[in-house]
Amino acid sequence: MRKKYVLVVMMLVTALWGCDSGYSESPNAGGESGQTVAYSRPGINTPAPAFRLMDLDGTVHSLPDYQGKVVFLNFWATWCGPCKVEMPAMEALYQAFRSQGLEILAVSVDQQGAAVTRPFKEAMGLSFPILHDSDYQVGLVYGARTLPMTYVIDRQGIIRQRVFGARDWDSPEARKLMRDMLEEPYQAPSERM
Repeated sequence: MRKKYVLVVMMLVTALWGCDSGYSESPNAGGESGQTVAYSRPGINTPAPAFRLMDLDGTVHSLPDYQGKVVFLNFWATWCGPCKVEMPAMEALYQAFRSQGLEILAVSVDQQGAAVTRPFKEAMGLSFPILHDSDYQVGLVYGARTLPMTYVIDRQGIIRQRVFGARDWDSPEARKLMRDMLEEPYQAPSERM
């Protein structure tokens, strides 16, 4: 009975705080021979850092390719319980708003890449792109030290939301956020001058 209780408590803690990605918040994380490596997260209302990652089919996706769209950038892994829990709601959100300019980019940090993400995508019935960051370079740039972690980037490429942990992305609040962001006008770079 005690084992079952401990397991339930651990599942609740994981669901509330997300999965540990295995990367420390310590300023010495990743440093060798006493070398300090400082990682920080990009801030709200700042430009989203550009990246290039490959999807399951070998197509390269670059963040600037999605200029003019609202980008839902989600860092996750197949072994992360809370990540699995939020995926169906992400799919529902994607289906509801894709035609209006929403793009979901789900960045997997699984080291095994497509070998584990392809069956996961098929089993979950996901239609949004699954990108691979198996060496965790983009995750470090975005400061995704726990999973899942989501950034919502507006049509101009500005980070508007940063969310730690799993959420019900099909909730009325999430739908309102997407609707509001998608209604904002897009100004192409040449129009801003």
